[in-house]
Amino acid sequence: MLQHEQIEELIRIISTWRQNLLIERIQSFSATFPVDFTHEYLEQLPEDRLRHLFLALCLQQKRIPKLQPAELI
Repeated sequence: MLQHEQIEELIRIISTWRQNLLIERIQSFSATFPVDFTHEYLEQLPEDRLRHLFLALCLQQKRIPKLQPAELI
């Protein structure tokens, strides 16, 4: 289970991500269920919706994926 502080930190980090990175992270997310959004579908979503979707994936899987140093800015 994710701790409150971990969730807050994840929200802080993904709040800086732009569309391309959000789409990449959603499409490469490893989950116990299929994550099969098309690139075209994700491209038409606003960044806030993409952030919400990525956060929901993390919360559903009860884990934070490993983040690259460039993603921590």
